[in-house]
Amino acid sequence: MFRFIVRRLLQLIPTLFGLSLLLFIWLRRLPGGPETAILGERGTPEMRAQIRRNMGLDEPILVQYGRFVRRLIRLDLGTSTSTKRTVVTEFVERFPGTVELSVTAMLIAVGVGIPLGYLAARRRGRMLDHLSVGGSLIGICIPVFFLAYVLKAIFAENLGWFPASGRQDPTLGATRVTNFFVLDGLMTREWDAAADALWHLVLPGVALASIPLAIIVRITRASVLEVLNEDFVRTAEAKGLTESTVRRRHVLRNSMLPVVTSIGLLTGGLLSGAVLTETVFAFSGIGAFIYEAISQRDYPVLMGFILIIAVVYVLVNLLVDLSYSLIDPRVRVR
Repeated sequence: MFRFIVRRLLQLIPTLFGLSLLLFIWLRRLPGGPETAILGERGTPEMRAQIRRNMGLDEPILVQYGRFVRRLIRLDLGTSTSTKRTVVTEFVERFPGTVELSVTAMLIAVGVGIPLGYLAARRRGRMLDHLSVGGSLIGICIPVFFLAYVLKAIFAENLGWFPASGRQDPTLGATRVTNFFVLDGLMTREWDAAADALWHLVLPGVALASIPLAIIVRITRASVLEVLNEDFVRTAEAKGLTESTVRRRHVLRNSMLPVVTSIGLLTGGLLSGAVLTETVFAFSGIGAFIYEAISQRDYPVLMGFILIIAVVYVLVNLLVDLSYSLIDPRVRVR
């Protein structure tokens, strides 16, 4: 097990090297540059040239990349050209919001998707099965930003049941400890702040959970249908085992491997930043900040955020691989 973890972590090194090289070349090929974001369209050629010299952008691209790699080894991801703050500081400040939103979305998707997919498989061809399959198709087809706007317009602006934007009501004056607003409220026993943060997560969480929920329903249904047709399930039923025992020990456990794989991939994708959802609800996360960085050609932020997200994505899927042996003892990590 330990050797497997070390091997997977070592595989991260060439992945990050190749990703950093591709990102570096791609970003340098984009039209404009940081000097355009800083000076705007009215900057003189002399002013643009001075900024490029100060930032080292007039040097050969290999020299620039070598300097970036040396800083990366020292865990120095540079400074944002728009906020003048370090990239690590910006990431630490915004990543908790994305984590809270992603966890909320996945809890909704998993909590609803797995039971619904299982029930649809057990009642194949009946009304519940048709509704779940049709609903999952609708969930996949509806764009997230459209669903987000609809939920915001109905439940926030018209009915006023939920807040329309932000992570928390600023008038509460909540104490900040970890930047995880819900966790901070629980740690400081500011129950109103924790409840308000949870209430702000409902609409964006539902919008963001729509596609993962649809995928999990379909994968769970297909996996359960496949397991139900296996000989060991029929043998267990023929032995007179109760339905709950057959469901828990034989059906669910053996059908969860593909579901867990999809959950890991979906979670890693959500942690990379829900750009559209965060933008619609003015939610302070890394997705919205990456959008701003692209608009302002903030190269250090783009490079740093994408590399950190790549590390997080690999670690999430490493946890998924390790969880296989817990779900099914026959699957051993070697």
